[in-house]
Amino acid sequence: MTFEIENVSKSYISKNGKEKIVALENINLTIETGKFVCFVGPSGCGKTTLLRLMEGFEFPDEGTVKDDGELVTKPSRERGFIFQDYSLFPWLNVLDNVIFGLNIAGKPVEESKEKAYKYLDAVGLRDFATKYPHELSGGMKQRVAIIRSIINESKTLLMDEPFSALDVQTKHKLEEQLVSNWRRNDRTIIFVTHDVEEAAFLSDEIVVFSRRPGRIKKVYKNDLPRPRDRSTYEFQDFVNEVTDQIDESEDD
Repeated sequence: MTFEIENVSKSYISKNGKEKIVALENINLTIETGKFVCFVGPSGCGKTTLLRLMEGFEFPDEGTVKDDGELVTKPSRERGFIFQDYSLFPWLNVLDNVIFGLNIAGKPVEESKEKAYKYLDAVGLRDFATKYPHELSGGMKQRVAIIRSIINESKTLLMDEPFSALDVQTKHKLEEQLVSNWRRNDRTIIFVTHDVEEAAFLSDEIVVFSRRPGRIKKVYKNDLPRPRDRSTYEFQDFVNEVTDQIDESEDD
Protein backbone atom coordinates (compact mmCIF):
# COMPACT_ATOMS: atom_id res chain seq x y z
CA MET A 1 0.00 0.00 0.00
CA THR A 2 1.25 3.43 -0.93
CA PHE A 3 0.15 6.49 1.03
CA GLU A 4 -0.35 9.68 -0.95
CA ILE A 5 -0.88 12.83 1.08
CA GLU A 6 -1.65 15.86 -1.09
CA ASN A 7 -2.02 19.49 0.01
CA VAL A 8 -3.32 18.48 3.44
CA SER A 9 -4.12 21.11 6.06
CA LYS A 10 -5.83 20.56 9.40
CA SER A 11 -6.92 22.99 12.12
CA TYR A 12 -8.75 22.84 15.44
CA ILE A 13 -10.71 25.25 17.58
CA SER A 14 -9.13 25.91 20.99
CA LYS A 15 -10.83 24.68 24.16
CA ASN A 16 -12.17 28.13 24.90
CA GLY A 17 -13.74 28.18 21.44
CA LYS A 18 -12.14 31.49 20.50
CA GLU A 19 -8.94 30.54 18.71
CA LYS A 20 -8.23 28.61 15.53
CA ILE A 21 -5.13 26.42 15.88
CA VAL A 22 -3.51 25.30 12.62
CA ALA A 23 -1.95 21.90 13.26
CA LEU A 24 -0.85 21.07 9.69
CA GLU A 25 -0.39 23.24 6.64
CA ASN A 26 0.05 22.11 3.03
CA ILE A 27 1.47 18.64 3.70
CA ASN A 28 2.60 16.69 0.64
CA LEU A 29 4.15 13.28 1.17
CA THR A 30 4.31 9.89 -0.53
CA ILE A 31 5.15 6.75 1.46
CA GLU A 32 5.89 3.70 -0.64
CA THR A 33 4.74 0.19 0.21
CA GLY A 34 7.08 -1.66 2.55
CA LYS A 35 8.90 1.42 3.85
CA PHE A 36 9.61 2.16 7.49
CA VAL A 37 9.10 5.91 7.93
CA CYS A 38 9.54 7.92 11.13
CA PHE A 39 8.00 11.33 11.84
CA VAL A 40 10.08 13.61 14.08
CA GLY A 41 9.84 17.26 15.04
CA PRO A 42 9.09 19.70 17.85
CA SER A 43 6.23 19.01 20.27
CA GLY A 44 2.87 20.11 18.88
CA CYS A 45 4.01 20.13 15.25
CA GLY A 46 1.20 17.86 14.01
CA LYS A 47 2.94 14.48 13.76
CA THR A 48 0.19 12.62 15.60
CA THR A 49 -2.50 14.60 13.78
CA LEU A 50 -1.14 13.41 10.43
CA LEU A 51 -1.00 9.83 11.70
CA ARG A 52 -4.66 10.03 12.73
CA LEU A 53 -5.61 11.41 9.31
CA MET A 54 -3.82 8.46 7.70
CA GLU A 55 -5.82 5.99 9.81
CA GLY A 56 -9.13 7.72 9.14
CA PHE A 57 -9.81 8.78 12.73
CA GLU A 58 -9.97 12.41 11.55
CA PHE A 59 -10.29 14.21 8.23
CA PRO A 60 -8.34 17.07 6.65
CA ASP A 61 -9.82 20.54 6.22
CA GLU A 62 -8.13 20.69 2.82
CA GLY A 63 -6.39 18.13 0.64
CA THR A 64 -6.62 14.34 0.44
CA VAL A 65 -5.14 11.26 2.08
CA LYS A 66 -5.11 8.13 -0.09
CA ASP A 67 -4.11 4.58 0.79
CA ASP A 68 -3.29 2.46 -2.24
CA GLY A 69 -5.24 4.88 -4.43
CA GLU A 70 -8.36 4.85 -2.25
CA LEU A 71 -9.45 7.94 -0.33
CA VAL A 72 -9.14 7.34 3.42
CA THR A 73 -12.61 7.93 4.88
CA LYS A 74 -12.63 5.58 7.87
CA PRO A 75 -10.35 3.20 9.84
CA SER A 76 -9.46 -0.08 8.18
CA ARG A 77 -8.40 -3.54 9.36
CA GLU A 78 -5.60 -3.24 6.84
CA ARG A 79 -4.15 -0.44 8.98
CA GLY A 80 -3.18 -1.24 12.57
CA PHE A 81 -2.86 1.70 15.00
CA ILE A 82 -0.89 1.81 18.26
CA PHE A 83 -1.81 4.65 20.59
CA GLN A 84 0.50 6.36 23.09
CA ASP A 85 -1.65 4.93 25.89
CA TYR A 86 -2.29 1.21 26.14
CA SER A 87 -5.74 -0.05 25.10
CA LEU A 88 -6.38 -3.62 26.20
CA PHE A 89 -9.58 -5.63 26.57
CA PRO A 90 -10.06 -5.87 30.36
CA TRP A 91 -12.03 -9.13 30.11
CA LEU A 92 -9.19 -10.96 28.30
CA ASN A 93 -5.93 -12.15 29.81
CA VAL A 94 -2.56 -11.17 28.39
CA LEU A 95 -2.27 -14.08 25.97
CA ASP A 96 -5.81 -13.67 24.67
CA ASN A 97 -5.29 -9.92 24.24
CA VAL A 98 -2.15 -10.57 22.20
CA ILE A 99 -3.73 -13.12 19.87
CA PHE A 100 -7.12 -11.40 19.58
CA GLY A 101 -6.51 -10.07 16.06
CA LEU A 102 -5.09 -13.37 14.86
CA ASN A 103 -8.17 -15.18 16.15
CA ILE A 104 -10.45 -12.74 14.33
CA ALA A 105 -8.44 -13.40 11.16
CA GLY A 106 -9.00 -17.15 11.58
CA LYS A 107 -5.38 -18.11 12.21
CA PRO A 108 -4.68 -21.51 13.84
CA VAL A 109 -4.84 -21.06 17.62
CA GLU A 110 -1.74 -23.05 18.53
CA GLU A 111 0.32 -21.28 15.87
CA SER A 112 -0.90 -17.93 17.21
CA LYS A 113 -0.04 -18.87 20.79
CA GLU A 114 3.46 -19.98 19.78
CA LYS A 115 4.03 -16.66 18.05
CA ALA A 116 2.66 -14.74 21.05
CA TYR A 117 4.87 -16.56 23.56
CA LYS A 118 7.93 -15.72 21.49
CA TYR A 119 7.19 -12.01 21.81
CA LEU A 120 6.19 -12.26 25.46
CA ASP A 121 9.49 -14.02 26.17
CA ALA A 122 11.39 -11.19 24.50
CA VAL A 123 9.94 -8.56 26.85
CA GLY A 124 9.83 -10.64 30.03
CA LEU A 125 6.07 -11.20 30.14
CA ARG A 126 5.70 -14.95 29.53
CA ASP A 127 4.96 -15.57 33.21
CA PHE A 128 2.13 -13.01 33.00
CA ALA A 129 0.32 -14.70 30.09
CA THR A 130 -2.69 -15.67 32.24
CA LYS A 131 -2.90 -12.33 34.08
CA TYR A 132 -5.56 -9.72 33.34
CA PRO A 133 -4.91 -6.04 32.56
CA HIS A 134 -5.89 -4.87 36.05
CA GLU A 135 -3.10 -7.07 37.44
CA LEU A 136 -0.39 -5.39 35.33
CA SER A 137 1.63 -2.23 35.74
CA GLY A 138 1.26 0.54 33.18
CA GLY A 139 4.51 -0.43 31.45
CA MET A 140 3.42 -4.05 31.22
CA LYS A 141 0.09 -3.06 29.68
CA GLN A 142 1.87 -0.98 27.06
CA ARG A 143 4.18 -3.87 26.17
CA VAL A 144 1.17 -6.16 25.69
CA ALA A 145 -0.60 -3.60 23.48
CA ILE A 146 2.53 -3.17 21.36
CA ILE A 147 3.05 -6.92 20.93
CA ARG A 148 -0.62 -7.37 19.95
CA SER A 149 -0.23 -4.83 17.15
CA ILE A 150 3.14 -6.11 15.96
CA ILE A 151 2.04 -9.73 15.49
CA ASN A 152 -1.20 -8.89 13.71
CA GLU A 153 -1.03 -9.10 9.94
CA SER A 154 -2.24 -5.67 8.91
CA LYS A 155 -0.47 -4.39 5.82
CA THR A 156 0.26 -1.02 7.44
CA LEU A 157 1.12 -0.22 11.04
CA LEU A 158 0.71 3.34 12.35
CA MET A 159 2.52 3.84 15.65
CA ASP A 160 2.22 6.91 17.89
CA GLU A 161 5.23 7.03 20.25
CA PRO A 162 4.58 3.46 21.43
CA PHE A 163 7.88 2.98 23.27
CA SER A 164 8.14 6.34 25.03
CA ALA A 165 7.10 5.06 28.48
CA LEU A 166 9.33 1.97 28.48
CA ASP A 167 12.72 1.45 30.08
CA VAL A 168 15.68 1.56 27.71
CA GLN A 169 16.38 -2.18 27.75
CA THR A 170 12.79 -3.17 26.98
CA LYS A 171 12.52 -0.39 24.42
CA HIS A 172 15.56 -1.66 22.52
CA LYS A 173 14.27 -5.24 22.56
CA LEU A 174 10.93 -4.17 21.14
CA GLU A 175 12.62 -2.03 18.49
CA GLU A 176 14.62 -5.06 17.37
CA GLN A 177 11.51 -7.24 17.35
CA LEU A 178 9.61 -4.63 15.37
CA VAL A 179 12.34 -4.37 12.72
CA SER A 180 12.55 -8.17 12.48
CA ASN A 181 8.79 -8.48 12.05
CA TRP A 182 8.71 -5.66 9.50
CA ARG A 183 11.44 -7.27 7.38
CA ARG A 184 9.70 -10.68 7.42
CA ASN A 185 6.23 -9.39 6.56
CA ASP A 186 6.93 -6.62 4.04
CA ARG A 187 4.54 -4.27 5.81
CA THR A 188 4.57 -0.48 5.80
CA ILE A 189 5.25 1.20 9.14
CA ILE A 190 4.78 4.89 9.98
CA PHE A 191 6.19 5.68 13.41
CA VAL A 192 5.93 8.92 15.41
CA THR A 193 8.73 9.57 17.89
CA HIS A 194 10.54 12.37 19.73
CA ASP A 195 13.64 10.17 19.97
CA VAL A 196 15.91 10.83 17.00
CA GLU A 197 18.18 7.90 17.90
CA GLU A 198 15.14 5.63 17.80
CA ALA A 199 14.17 7.01 14.40
CA ALA A 200 17.71 6.46 13.10
CA PHE A 201 17.70 2.86 14.33
CA LEU A 202 14.30 1.97 12.86
CA SER A 203 13.68 3.91 9.68
CA ASP A 204 14.23 3.88 5.95
CA GLU A 205 13.22 7.54 5.89
CA ILE A 206 12.86 10.27 8.50
CA VAL A 207 10.36 13.08 7.93
CA VAL A 208 11.24 16.25 9.87
CA PHE A 209 8.36 18.59 10.71
CA SER A 210 8.63 22.30 11.41
CA ARG A 211 7.07 23.77 14.53
CA ARG A 212 3.35 24.55 14.39
CA PRO A 213 1.77 25.03 11.98
CA GLY A 214 3.35 21.74 10.98
CA ARG A 215 4.99 21.60 7.59
CA ILE A 216 7.44 19.07 6.20
CA LYS A 217 10.84 20.68 6.48
CA LYS A 218 13.02 17.85 5.20
CA VAL A 219 12.91 14.13 4.37
CA TYR A 220 16.07 12.15 5.10
CA LYS A 221 16.83 8.86 3.39
CA ASN A 222 18.39 6.57 5.98
CA ASP A 223 21.11 4.50 4.32
CA LEU A 224 22.71 3.21 7.52
CA PRO A 225 23.40 -0.52 7.01
CA ARG A 226 21.25 -3.06 8.86
CA PRO A 227 21.57 -4.48 11.47
CA ARG A 228 22.35 -1.06 12.95
CA ASP A 229 24.90 -0.32 15.65
CA ARG A 230 24.06 2.74 17.75
CA SER A 231 27.66 3.06 18.93
CA THR A 232 29.26 3.80 15.55
CA TYR A 233 30.39 7.27 14.52
CA GLU A 234 28.34 6.95 11.34
CA PHE A 235 25.16 6.32 13.35
CA GLN A 236 25.80 9.17 15.77
CA ASP A 237 26.70 11.59 12.97
CA PHE A 238 23.35 10.87 11.31
CA VAL A 239 21.50 11.36 14.62
CA ASN A 240 23.27 14.68 15.12
CA GLU A 241 22.42 15.86 11.60
CA VAL A 242 18.71 15.15 12.05
CA THR A 243 18.72 16.65 15.55
CA ASP A 244 20.28 19.85 14.23
CA GLN A 245 17.50 20.09 11.65
CA ILE A 246 14.85 19.76 14.40
CA ASP A 247 16.62 22.37 16.53
CA GLU A 248 16.53 24.75 13.56
CA SER A 249 12.78 24.07 13.22
CA GLU A 250 12.24 25.06 16.85
CA ASP A 251 14.14 28.30 16.29
CA ASP A 252 12.20 29.32 13.17
